Amino acid sequence: MGIVKISDQMHESLRLASNALSRSINAQAEHWMRIGLLAELHPDLDHREITLLLIRAEQEGGLDLATAASCRASAMPVSRVQQGSRA
Repeated sequence: MGIVKISDQMHESLRLASNALSRSINAQAEHWMRIGLLAELHPDLDHREITLLLIRAEQEGGLDLATAASCRASAMPVSRVQQGSRA
């Protein structure tokens, strides 16, 4: 674990989003970084597909960058996402 310096404006955006989504500031930052990383690894995926990829990864034990770089979110049926999602 380390310290990442961010702008005051980004910190305020994180604070607002984390409150709205009931996450800690660190959890919100990590979520945004995970989404951004996957968006860069898979520029052909939209947000919905990236979300499906994250859900599938969680069902299989967590996000592994080597796996994430090679798998496709669209391969997972929506019904499986609905059954496996956390509320």
